[in-house]
Amino acid sequence: MSSKEKPTLGGTRIKTRKRNIAAPLDPAAFSDAVVQIYLDNAGDLELVAKSLESSDLNFSRYGDTFFEVIFRGARTQPGTTKPDEGERHPYGVIDCEAKREVILPSVIYLQKILRRRPFLIKNLENVMQRFLQSLELFEEDERKKLAIFTALAFSQKLSCLTPETVLHPLLKDNLVAKGLVLSFITDFFREYLVDNSLDDLISILKRGKMEDNLLEFFPSTKRTPEALSEHFKKEGLVPLVEYSEKKIFEVKLKEMKSALTTQIAEEVDVSEVIETAKQHVKDAKLPDVEVVRILWDVMMDAVQWSGKNQQQNANSVLRQVKAWAELMNAFCTTGKLELELMYKVQVQCYEDAKLMKLFPEIIKSLYDQDVVAEDTILHWFRKGTNLKGRQSFVKALEPFVKWLEEAEEEE
Repeated sequence: MSSKEKPTLGGTRIKTRKRNIAAPLDPAAFSDAVVQIYLDNAGDLELVAKSLESSDLNFSRYGDTFFEVIFRGARTQPGTTKPDEGERHPYGVIDCEAKREVILPSVIYLQKILRRRPFLIKNLENVMQRFLQSLELFEEDERKKLAIFTALAFSQKLSCLTPETVLHPLLKDNLVAKGLVLSFITDFFREYLVDNSLDDLISILKRGKMEDNLLEFFPSTKRTPEALSEHFKKEGLVPLVEYSEKKIFEVKLKEMKSALTTQIAEEVDVSEVIETAKQHVKDAKLPDVEVVRILWDVMMDAVQWSGKNQQQNANSVLRQVKAWAELMNAFCTTGKLELELMYKVQVQCYEDAKLMKLFPEIIKSLYDQDVVAEDTILHWFRKGTNLKGRQSFVKALEPFVKWLEEAEEEE
């Protein structure tokens, strides 16, 4: 083995990489600094905003703390909504009067701040979600202020605050069960509708995927359409009741249509289909006119179309009318309903190219199956009020009407 010394790196200086040394979090100092700005400017939000703009405060690091100070006048204790120890100011949203004109300046003030620092929107969402999920920790008057603030935030389109970040956190079982969510959302609806239309409110509910789920805001013991209508009527929100009833009505119609479509596709006995339809009408209290329209739609949806072969399409439609005439007869019980069926056929023939030339044949088939009476056809021919395709359909039906009139004279 060689006795030579191995080379060394003696005398060579090895450079060490500098590491970033993170400064410890100090939300208390940040909170005190913001509170002091409020106190120095006596809560004047214009002056506060200017002071914040010229400050060197680290908003990106303490965004949540910043909004806690805006709402509560100080940063809050972990896991609570109560102010922590340290400086506090009396100009927070929770400390002001529960009036929209008093809270609105805070919303506008926040809008200005978020335009300059859009990265803070996530912090606003964090704080709002935390507060809304802790409604039981607020007094009744404080919850009302939160509801007013939330309504005004949406009304002012506060930096694209999204409905799902506000509505979904509310649906905690314990909050819903205590009725706190219903009280909050009622105040929210009332305040929002002061400056906005029902359509605007529905748009928010749709974006939050809540337009069909208003009952989820109600305690389980009161989760019925009747309770919903009674509550919102009592609170003066009649348009919301009408909207809800319309949505429920549409769901009931859809359920009926789905059930009948399945039975007709499976060629269930007509008496069973009639019984199913009657049960849905009874349970949902559906108006006769809507029932007649649905029955016709279901019948036509089940037709097997054959492309461009007009004769085959005509045969398929007429077979369907004949096969389910008993179903139509069970519900077309008055001249008014028979006329409504004729209008339904008229509109569909006008809007569907496959049916355009079949109008007189369909009407004749309905007459032959005793679904539509002679008087109804003559009334439609002479005094019909629906103008869709009427001129051409009247002309097409003229030979049949002439035959009816001649038969009437002979009798």
